[in-house]
Order: sequence, then structure tokens, then C-alpha cells
Amino acid sequence: MYWHDQEKKKQEYVVPDYVVDVSFKVQCKQLPLDHAYALSQTIQKELPWISDETQAGIHLIHGAESGNGWIRPQEPDALMCLSRRTRFMLRLPKHRLSEAERLADKVLDVDGYELILTKPRQKSLSPQTTIFSRYIITEHIEDEEAFLNQAADMLQKQGIRVKKMISGLVHVLRMPGQNLNTRSLMIDDLEIEES
Repeated sequence: MYWHDQEKKKQEYVVPDYVVDVSFKVQCKQLPLDHAYALSQTIQKELPWISDETQAGIHLIHGAESGNGWIRPQEPDALMCLSRRTRFMLRLPKHRLSEAERLADKVLDVDGYELILTKPRQKSLSPQTTIFSRYIITEHIEDEEAFLNQAADMLQKQGIRVKKMISGLVHVLRMPGQNLNTRSLMIDDLEIEES
């Protein structure tokens, strides 16, 4: 008789290193709260290849929610104050790193505000089993349950078995000719490979 009770041990997953995040320190006093379009246009002007690079991403700049009695405004036309700890992040394939690092010490114009990026630092992607996205385009889905079901379906088609998800704040990103309705999303209890 042959008896095999032990569950086969999975080989430890190693996060691929061909895509990394590049974190830049930010020298800028303030930016418009809704700066997504202006920032993407500025970065695309400096790195014209970025919109065609499927594994590249431009992260928005986020200031603190509050500090010293100050609370970040929510009106789209409001200005967001930035601290010396503020970072700007690009997600890039490694073969584009040297080109992106040329952004360091350049004076960039983001909607009329001067932004200087300094001291880029490369960071490996994180193997966390809980991930969060501030802005998922909802394509005019206002119902939270419908949004979660759509997200679960899309992830399942990619082989990701969703066990726990929480939908968060609704936000509108203003773009020329069309606003993008977004929602935040947290996914928990992922396998490292899925993350």
C-alpha cells in the first residue's frame, strides 16, 4: 500500500524583477488636487515612449490627508500642499530605467506649478497579499456591488481568485472632453503570485 498524506509544498514564489518602481523625491510646494491629466502630459512630453510601454505606469502625487490642523481639501479645483517627504512614482520595465532617471533635477511644469524630481530610488515590486488602488475606472457603474462583481470577473479572467474585496471612495478625474469616474479598491488574501 502507498499512502501520501502530505500536501505538496509549493515552491516559494520569487517576485520578477524586470519591472520596478522608481521613486523620486519631490520639490514642490503645491499642486492642484486633480492633477492627473496635467502630470501625465508633462511626463509623456519628457518620456514620449511611456504611453506605448505596456508595463509602465505613472502614479499620481499624494500629499498627506491632514497635518498641523490642515485637512486636504476635496474640491477638484483646490490646491494640495506637499511636504518634503512627498514622493512621485513611476512603474517601469528595467530597460527604461536610465531614460527615466534623466528626470532627476529637471524643472517640470504641471498645470503651471513647478515640480522638481530629485534622487530617484529603485524599488522592487512588493509581494504583499493585500493590495490597494486609489483609482479604478468604473465606466459609469455607480452601484458598489456591481463594481465589485465586475472587478471580480475581470480578475478571475486573469486567473486571480478573489476572496476578499472592499470598494472605497468614488472620485472623478477630469480629462479634456471626458471625466473618468473612479473608485478605490482593496483586495485582500491574495496568493503572492496573484498579487
